[in-house]
Amino acid sequence: MKIYHGSEFIIEKPEYGKGKKHNDYGLGFYCTKDIELAKEWSVTDLRDGYANEYELDTDGLKILYLNSEEYNILHWLTILVRNRKFIDRNNVVTLAKKYLTDNFSIDTSGYDLIIGYRADDSYFRFAQDFLSNIISIGMLTKAMKLGNLGEQIVLVSKKAFEKIEFVGSSPVSKDVYAPLRNKRNEDAKNEYLKVTRSGILNKDELLMIDIIRQEIKENDIRLR
Repeated sequence: MKIYHGSEFIIEKPEYGKGKKHNDYGLGFYCTKDIELAKEWSVTDLRDGYANEYELDTDGLKILYLNSEEYNILHWLTILVRNRKFIDRNNVVTLAKKYLTDNFSIDTSGYDLIIGYRADDSYFRFAQDFLSNIISIGMLTKAMKLGNLGEQIVLVSKKAFEKIEFVGSSPVSKDVYAPLRNKRNEDAKNEYLKVTRSGILNKDELLMIDIIRQEIKENDIRLR
């Protein structure tokens, strides 16, 4: 698998155990198959970056693919709740975090790679709005596809880190890629507003409070 990691540094040897534990899927090395996205993520408005390229041998690795039919978006959200800091805007958020943890948790400890949505600032806001009972699960599912962020690939085990090989890096200009990242983010926000303002919720759309009150579990067909 050819993957890329955007950073302000050239990283020839990713190190197991390094990074930020409050990222989407916890401690790990976060990559993408899309070099253009890696370039966008490598820069800020103030500094240039590097797109680091790697070859990852996935043979023998145990992979958790969160966008497979086996899981639904609440499994992904539960992992996010466990690792990221959500603001308890109201009592629904507090109840939601506990309900998701009790009913949609996945034990990720036995996996080498995790593949799923990337929750940057806009997408994290979408998830926060769902937990706050502002949008339905259907709206959240649509929102997560806005902006074409694709999927992120995260190395989480020592075994995975032993199977990644550095290919090279390319410099990335902030003057070119920061505007592209900002535009992608702004477009996603604008599309999100269209989704949320598109009409009144119908009786079949599930809010977080409905999922809690109806005690909806992970195998419920309405979550597909």
